[in-house]
Amino acid sequence: MAKVLLGFMGAGKTTVAGELQESFDQFLDMDLIIEERIGMSISEYFAREGEASFRKIESQVLEELLALEGNIIISTGGGVVISEHNRELLRANRKNNVLLAASFEVLYDRIEHDKIFQRPLFLNNSKEDFHGIYERRMKLYEGLSDLIINTDHRTPKEIARIIECM
Repeated sequence: MAKVLLGFMGAGKTTVAGELQESFDQFLDMDLIIEERIGMSISEYFAREGEASFRKIESQVLEELLALEGNIIISTGGGVVISEHNRELLRANRKNNVLLAASFEVLYDRIEHDKIFQRPLFLNNSKEDFHGIYERRMKLYEGLSDLIINTDHRTPKEIARIIECM
């Protein structure tokens, strides 16, 4: 079964998965796979087609990746847990779901200073509304995760070592 990294945007899923590449046969980043499939950035797709259309594609990709054989690590998008179908898929992957958790303030600061990834939910919501999204998603992540690692004061290498010992 695949090891799946869950967590809110900015938690470090892609960075940590990159650190784990040598320990796994394959590293699959859902956001990159989706962008390749849709031929544009997720932000652009959100603006053009809307969130519902994006979530359909996200569910298809998650299902495809979880069906793959081998020793793989999957970095999910922050909203993957919104869909009940995705949560069912992740429940079937129990014992292999890892939550990278960070405090809201740390995440907010990381996202605010990230000039590479412009996240639509961050850009289109007030800090208070964004905090509400964070709280709702954290409950979902926690209910699906077998290992929870706080990333506030850990380096990606330290987090990767913890996951390797899982």
